[in-house]
Amino acid sequence: MSPLLKLDHLRKSFGERCLLDLDGLKIEVGHAYAVTGDNGAGKTTLLRILAGIEPGEIAGFEFRGLPLTHGRVPEHARHDIVYVHQHPYLFHTSVAHNIGYGLAARGIDAAARGPLVEEAIAWAGVDHLRGVAPAKLSGGEKQRVALARARVLKPHLFLLDEPTANLDGEARGQAIALIRQLVGDNGSLLIACHDRELIELPGMRRFHLAGGKLVET
Repeated sequence: MSPLLKLDHLRKSFGERCLLDLDGLKIEVGHAYAVTGDNGAGKTTLLRILAGIEPGEIAGFEFRGLPLTHGRVPEHARHDIVYVHQHPYLFHTSVAHNIGYGLAARGIDAAARGPLVEEAIAWAGVDHLRGVAPAKLSGGEKQRVALARARVLKPHLFLLDEPTANLDGEARGQAIALIRQLVGDNGSLLIACHDRELIELPGMRRFHLAGGKLVET
């Protein structure tokens, strides 16, 4: 089986500083990868480039067997890749609206969205938060809503940026449980993190980013 994502080379510079100079990256279908590295090593930048949010010099990119076009992450790939920010932004509407936002943006009508959103709410365990203004949610609650908003789109690749970095105690455990389910469901994930419990999840493969290079460990 061909890899889900294959990248021959990626380079990203800020002025004279070369942050990323990768000589290859493969993500297999149904596998999860943790990317470790020091703060400032470029983990977030890597995820943002793969999500098509930030530009980079890319060569030899394939996603689901289809090649790169015009030096950018292809449009079809950006619809199948979902990036979850370390500090998720929620609209000042409702939990259900936030979870269904991506579906609405893709033209899914309200009748079809409803059951999908309900299932995602149940999956994330946030039913009790329906009447809470998103601005009043805790960091852990926002992260669970963001994970549900990503999962409901059924992407081929999840890009999770430090999903437990600002969480502790029960909130951290709840986020890890949801990520464990994504991994257990044979989701394809690339997770930038320092969290040892995430890194050591069953089936997790590991990359380390240092000096602009990405090495599988």
